[in-house]
Amino acid sequence: MSRYMLQKSVVMVGMMGAGKTAVGTALAHLIGVPFLDSDSQIVAAADLSIAEIFETYGEDFFREKESLVLKRLLAGTPAVLSTGGGAWLRDENRALVARLGLSVWLKADPQLLWSRVRHKDTRPLLRVANPRARLFELLAARTPFYREADLEVEAGPNLSVQDMADKVRKALLAHPSGVLRKVATEKGKAHD
Repeated sequence: MSRYMLQKSVVMVGMMGAGKTAVGTALAHLIGVPFLDSDSQIVAAADLSIAEIFETYGEDFFREKESLVLKRLLAGTPAVLSTGGGAWLRDENRALVARLGLSVWLKADPQLLWSRVRHKDTRPLLRVANPRARLFELLAARTPFYREADLEVEAGPNLSVQDMADKVRKALLAHPSGVLRKVATEKGKAHD
């Protein structure tokens, strides 16, 4: 098994349902680094679900806390970090990630996203009369921001979480920044 060195945190961005948490967790395991989830950190600190935070304090409050958590997590040891779908929309968050991390957009087509989120009631932005139309509207509005990510890795309905994690790993290894490198093994050779 190969060993890897991560130079700075890899930040998974993209829409709800793109697989940021699942793929991020698998990627972290694959390359042997910690996995962190900004939404989980916010929920733990507030002792409320994201939906409850939105209902009680509003989206602006949530986004402020999200930025603070992102800043704290990026200041730590390099890790794979999953963010909420809207985190990448804030200029300050994109600038912070550009300075301290490397962003990976998990791109997925609208139908795939819908198939993954349609049975979940934990998405506050989809608690509307027509959640499918709302998801597609959000994707259209957010895509120009997601395109600013350092890397784009496309999801597909036939790709497992492990397949996607491996696809992201390969994209990171090929990235000119050298953010992810193989470490020489005992025999002095880095291999796959």
